[in-house]
Amino acid sequence: MSPAERDPGLQPERTRLAWRRTTLSAAVAAVLAVRAALHGGASAVTIAGCVLCCGLWLVFLRVAQHRIRALAAAARPPALAPRQAAAAALCAVAMALCAVALVT
Repeated sequence: MSPAERDPGLQPERTRLAWRRTTLSAAVAAVLAVRAALHGGASAVTIAGCVLCCGLWLVFLRVAQHRIRALAAAARPPALAPRQAAAAALCAVAMALCAVALVT
């Protein structure tokens, strides 16, 4: 398929949907981790872990919203900046580790 025949709207739309799915799954993971941590009783450590997990989710949400807006704003969106990619990856890994620590 030549570049002239390619529909430029499909790839950004799929990418926007992927960012939204990832943000939703991160929200579910954070909520379940907080629920599991607070189920047996709240201590200072579990509350700090819950706050950290929710804070990481908010940072990830900010990065995702920035990318979704960039994809919607331009016909040919710019590439994801390395700083944003690193922030998203670090937030996802840190949130997963935080959730595992809260559950166990």
